[in-house]
Amino acid sequence: MQWEIVVGLETHVQLLTRSKIFSGASTAFGAAPNTQACAVDIALPGVLPVLNKAAVEKAIRFGLAVGAKINRRSVFARKNYFYPDLPKGYQISQYEIPIVQGGQLQIVVGDVEKTVRLTRAHLEEDAGKSLHENFRDSTGIDLNRAGTPLLEIVSEPDMRSANEAVAYVQKLHKLVVDYEISDGNMQEGSFRFDANVSVRRPGEALGTRCEIKNLNSFRFLEHSIEFEANRQIEILEHGGAIEQETRLYDPDQNETRPMRTKEEAHDYRYFPDPDLLPLEISEKWIEEIRAKRPKSHEQRQAEIKQRFPEIPEYQVIQHAATPCSTVFATTTFAIVPPKERPFVSNLILGPLRALGQPESLDDHQRDTLSRQLKELSMLVSDGTISNSTATGRVLPALWNREGSVNEIIEKLDLKQLSDAVEIEKKIDEVLAANPKQVEDYRAGKQKAFNSLVGQVMKATQGRANPQQLNEILKRKLGG
Repeated sequence: MQWEIVVGLETHVQLLTRSKIFSGASTAFGAAPNTQACAVDIALPGVLPVLNKAAVEKAIRFGLAVGAKINRRSVFARKNYFYPDLPKGYQISQYEIPIVQGGQLQIVVGDVEKTVRLTRAHLEEDAGKSLHENFRDSTGIDLNRAGTPLLEIVSEPDMRSANEAVAYVQKLHKLVVDYEISDGNMQEGSFRFDANVSVRRPGEALGTRCEIKNLNSFRFLEHSIEFEANRQIEILEHGGAIEQETRLYDPDQNETRPMRTKEEAHDYRYFPDPDLLPLEISEKWIEEIRAKRPKSHEQRQAEIKQRFPEIPEYQVIQHAATPCSTVFATTTFAIVPPKERPFVSNLILGPLRALGQPESLDDHQRDTLSRQLKELSMLVSDGTISNSTATGRVLPALWNREGSVNEIIEKLDLKQLSDAVEIEKKIDEVLAANPKQVEDYRAGKQKAFNSLVGQVMKATQGRANPQQLNEILKRKLGG
């Protein structure tokens, strides 16, 4: 008789706010340890938390996106436990009355569509971080993350395989990025998940679950669930019992290991936080958030496709990947003539992406880059510079802010050589120096022609007009 895997997920999503959930301290990633932990974050005597309105708005935006109930009144509670990176001795979270209740996500695995129900999503603060690297006999504590706003999204145990769990978190990740709820950066800890895994015989009651903590990649999620399910099945088939516990996944060994026995809610001694009033949300505010929420990925795709039909559909999907990439693409295409848009689209998705992310620039820098891409496309179109020169030399210089398009072309002497007499002179020199390749071409070897073209290009530093070069060379070779 087969075993059935049962998976439920708790996803911690860092909300896209500039300051923390109960203080004005920065949430910027990468600061020196303990430089962004203020008195409120570590609850020094005499300080009081003040709720960040932007964090509440992101939570409401999520609830609307998944069709959940937004509780008009929710309560913050203290979750009491001891851990070195939690100097307060408690975490401010929501327990009995969360801000978001219910909702669902549709996932597709293979050809099967499935609904995953959501239990709740609640606001809470993050703890600090224990640092084990670079310490021989001790552990460092960095409290920069303490107080960072999180939305914990809890699913029902509706998933029946590692593949379904991965499909769920991928859909969830796409949603929170699409709606600008989170940047979704898993390397920086903005999107991480805990997997509750159990096994049972089909039709039987749910088995004892084990929680796998702090997974931050889709691949780790898949491998950890598969290992944990197999571990539990082996224990049960040998007559053993599963102990409810929290486990860690070791990707190097591809195994889960015990961390601690699993706590129950009563172990945390939840009680309403006396420093925070209940959160009251008006219907008017909810409707304002609904009206101004960002467009979904599908809506962004449709907009680009409708406004700029010259762009291939597979590229439209890439341009619509995030709200920021959509804005940059549409802003650029709007000022570029229709016939030049496919070239500019290739520039953005190819050589420009290889240099960096335009979305990382500020508004003024992005607008400047859009205008420069337009200029570049026009100069390639009219033959002033070659395609390869535009992508290989001018674009990197633009990205490094070495000057305007025309300044770079003049400074590096990149104008395309269209003087037929000069091109013919260079061709004659190359032909005279390579009689064997001339003979090979006339014997029917096309590669010899390409080699001769390359040598003329090298002799002209890539500036020869390709069309003229090909025409003159063929004429010279009698082809």
